Amino acid sequence: MTGPTAVPASFETDPDAYLALHGALDEEVADALLDPRERAVRDRTRAVVAEHVAPGAAARDRDHVFAHDSYQSLARAGLGGLLVPEEYGGTADSTVAYAAAMEEITAGCPATSLVYMTQMHAAYPILHAGSPELARQYVPGLVDGSRYGSLGVTEPGAGSDASSLRTLAVAETDATGEPTGYAITGSKTFITTGDRSDVVVCFATVDPRAGRRGVTAFVVDGDAPGLSRGAPMAKTGMHGSTTAEVFFDATPVPVSHRLGGEGEGWAIVVSSVTKSRISAAAQGVGLARGAYAAALAALHRAHGADVPPDAAFALADMRSAVLRGRLTLLGVAREVDRTGGATGGAIALMKQACTDIGWQVAVAATKVLGRVGDLSALGVERYLRDAKVTQIYDGTNEVQRLLIARDTAGRLKGVLR
Repeated sequence: MTGPTAVPASFETDPDAYLALHGALDEEVADALLDPRERAVRDRTRAVVAEHVAPGAAARDRDHVFAHDSYQSLARAGLGGLLVPEEYGGTADSTVAYAAAMEEITAGCPATSLVYMTQMHAAYPILHAGSPELARQYVPGLVDGSRYGSLGVTEPGAGSDASSLRTLAVAETDATGEPTGYAITGSKTFITTGDRSDVVVCFATVDPRAGRRGVTAFVVDGDAPGLSRGAPMAKTGMHGSTTAEVFFDATPVPVSHRLGGEGEGWAIVVSSVTKSRISAAAQGVGLARGAYAAALAALHRAHGADVPPDAAFALADMRSAVLRGRLTLLGVAREVDRTGGATGGAIALMKQACTDIGWQVAVAATKVLGRVGDLSALGVERYLRDAKVTQIYDGTNEVQRLLIARDTAGRLKGVLR
């Protein structure tokens, strides 16, 4: 044959073929970083993805269908609360296990992984800054999929600099001056699952003049008075995940739904960044592997094992990139498990490197397929479209480079003159 054709790959809809292909792409040096439980979580997630997530990925993208069914399959399999304590319905697994699962879900359907990780991102602040009663009220539903959650940080005038947000929380006080509740007014944009979330973790300010010292976090019911939503946004990729504006018009929130004290929201944002950037980094690795697998399948259908040298060299570069990303991801995730966190520089390096790898491998996979690389039947172009946003959300990669530069300068202070 002279080149790859636009025949859809059977592995996308055949669970056995999917498992065989992705099993062949495992790397022993990366597997060695997983303990038996983490490998079991990885394998269980891959099996669910092969059976219930990957087969519908192309149709979800084509028809812009929210990834409800695929996410629910993961939740039913007990994978919805890997980082959540057992008392709230989770499995209390390691960050490494979560990262490995995220890579698996993304390789099969990036949009489903975005819905999946947003559930964790909504649950995490409630778990770590809310009261036990508040956690019991909301977290189990986020774990079992009976509730969808959103994280409300970004505003039309406040993107990467969350400390400049302007959504205002006005306290209502009792006779002693203690707050009994708040009325929240403002708007959020680019909110994942924002069109349908049953619970929104909203970051607002109690004092716009105070900067980050005024930022406060609240848990808002999705049906609260004064809360409304915009229509889902038209996007380049991630069509199975919705993104929308969320509006608050004097939306009442009881004081029991405040996370931490007034002015403690910035610390919650910072602590949440570690989890969200691990999620994005795992997406980058999964996107790279998914694009690499699709390109491999297309080229082998065209040429058998005798892939032309130029294509074989390109595939070798892709494999190397996927492994580099996975090692970086798992190394930082392990440090988070070991110490409870990782340096800001390490988190930034991981997020920037892994999501750039996702984009770069998707571009290379499209290119190596030549004239058919951008045809939707082969699936590679979907990974290309889905990859771009991972370089933008959870802190743009330009911001990550700034953080890396600052961290490097700090390490060299007093060393180089």
